[in-house]
Amino acid sequence: MKQPDKHPAMIVHERQPFNAEPPLARLRQSFLTPEELFFSRNHGSIPDVDPDGYRLSVGGLVDGSLELSMEDLRERPKSEVTAVVECAGNRRDGLMGVAPIRGETPWGAGAIGNARWAGVPLREVLLEAGVGEGARHAAFVGLDEVEGADGSFNYGGSLPLEKALSPEMLLAYEMNGEPLPREHGFPLRVVAPGYIGARSVKWLSGITLQDAPSDNHYQAREYKLFSPSATEETADLSEGMMLGELQVNAAICEPEDGARLTAGPVSVRGYAIAGGGRRVERVDVSTDGGRVWSQTDLREGTDVPWAWSFWEATLELGPGEHRIVVRALDSSATTQPATAAEVWNFKGYANNSWHGVKVTAR
Repeated sequence: MKQPDKHPAMIVHERQPFNAEPPLARLRQSFLTPEELFFSRNHGSIPDVDPDGYRLSVGGLVDGSLELSMEDLRERPKSEVTAVVECAGNRRDGLMGVAPIRGETPWGAGAIGNARWAGVPLREVLLEAGVGEGARHAAFVGLDEVEGADGSFNYGGSLPLEKALSPEMLLAYEMNGEPLPREHGFPLRVVAPGYIGARSVKWLSGITLQDAPSDNHYQAREYKLFSPSATEETADLSEGMMLGELQVNAAICEPEDGARLTAGPVSVRGYAIAGGGRRVERVDVSTDGGRVWSQTDLREGTDVPWAWSFWEATLELGPGEHRIVVRALDSSATTQPATAAEVWNFKGYANNSWHGVKVTAR
């Protein structure tokens, strides 16, 4: 099986299926994440799709079913959106530091990337098919096959119809001005800005309008949030809250955890996000674990609705050990919980607690 053409510095968690994230310092180098440094999250093998024979089916509660080739899609008006895609398990390693999480990838804070996506507005395709009476959700299915306990099946998920009809939603065939890379969904994928990456289904083969969320395993039983008291043994996977909009979050990309620095002024840089169409309004950092805070300077992204925001600050560090932490505030005045223990869950999803690094200044 051919491996994705990624940067040699990528942190590879699994070879098959291929799951990898970039080092944080490299992630922070560019506002648009280069393809070679964009994280890869897969549940099965990466399919090889013949673009000439590819067809997208649109059906379910519609006035008329559609079957569209890539040529058909490219003939329609093209739209672009700059948007962050974040894995629901981003920063899972912080939750694993609270209590064990079995069978899940130990993502750091690099399971996230920001790109300029281009393609056909999903809204236009759905309106062309005609939204039928009773339609409440848009379900997507991909061409990637996942091996489950009862055999193989295709990955899938869904979005509320209101989100699916929003102008930012794309059926994307380009990433950062280039054809969509094979490992990121070639020839066509969903891009759902402001939602967890699990809903941006890759290698898209079909769209179904229906009255209920997708019954695909990854919508119905995975990517759900359970209370800290629930365990793998006690949880009913048919219950739990289906994950949707991203949460406000921030991470320190430089300096790295464990760095040895020269005492004096130190540059600290990172990223911040706000889901659901909200904006990052402020990012604060602390050099003493959160007792005293100072405000950072917001850089790129503050005027791009679905993108991440870059921030930086110069901090004065005296000799000794320091725990630098960061928190963000979004336009709804929501901020982040202080500790990972507050948001721990046995699946390891949605860790948006303060992110921190320990450094030593000499």
